[in-house]
Amino acid sequence: MKMGIDLGGTKIEGVVLSSKGIVLAKERVATPQNYPAILDAIADLVVSLERSAGGRASVGLGGPGAESAINGRMKNSNTQCINGESLREDLSIRLGKIVRFANDANCFALSEAVDGAGAAYNFVFGVILGTGTGGGLVFNKQVLVGANGIAGEWGHTPMPYLNEGRPCYCGRADCIETYLCGAGLTRSYRNAGGDVLLVPDIVKRAGAGEVLANTVLDVYCQQLASALAVVINIVDPAAIVLGGGLSNIAMLYEKVPQYWHDYVFSDRCVTKLLPAKYGDSSGVRGAAWLWGE
Repeated sequence: MKMGIDLGGTKIEGVVLSSKGIVLAKERVATPQNYPAILDAIADLVVSLERSAGGRASVGLGGPGAESAINGRMKNSNTQCINGESLREDLSIRLGKIVRFANDANCFALSEAVDGAGAAYNFVFGVILGTGTGGGLVFNKQVLVGANGIAGEWGHTPMPYLNEGRPCYCGRADCIETYLCGAGLTRSYRNAGGDVLLVPDIVKRAGAGEVLANTVLDVYCQQLASALAVVINIVDPAAIVLGGGLSNIAMLYEKVPQYWHDYVFSDRCVTKLLPAKYGDSSGVRGAAWLWGE
């Protein structure tokens, strides 16, 4: 059996899968706000899940940030209390077994590549469009981590063709994330003259025929197309799978492939743009698949 643990900012979710991907046990708990308590919560969750599933399981962990290539300690996490900590090593000691770790976006991509929307393709780029914007690369069902442990960190590269000076939490400006995350879209709507709304409200207004909302969403599609074209031009994935709350915007799957032809360096682009099969469950499933099929 394979267990996946998804460490989020507000919740820690765990799942146990059979070798065929069938869910044998599932549970979630609130995320504590300090590092020792997070270790306790994950260890307790592992014990509880193994009891429910009826046996011991391998453990894969997905979470925000990455492991430093220098010392293996966590970095770049917006759950700041784990930065600088030896998360994987500490958990392995607590549990008495080897724990595998991957960035949550990599786990999402792996889940969708193994038995999700991208299962039929050998090279998949998984994208999370939500509170933040992340990405992961999977080739032949294996996550590509990279020399610096940041392969697929597409959200923190500059947005092509735009220079508004939008600040990013990473300390830079005009990262792709500042335009394509939920707050980025609502900011674009406000900058265009609209009142401040949540993303579902903007989508609802567009569906009701509001010109401003439709215009802003169309511009969002163009921005997403230009940002994804950079990935296509560099690694040329067979499929791109979208997850996160903004992936539910239906027009993305029609308009973005139309627009990215303006930016892709080819006479045609056969890359598929697909919605995630498992939605919010992809991250935790991908953590389980870190131990292979």
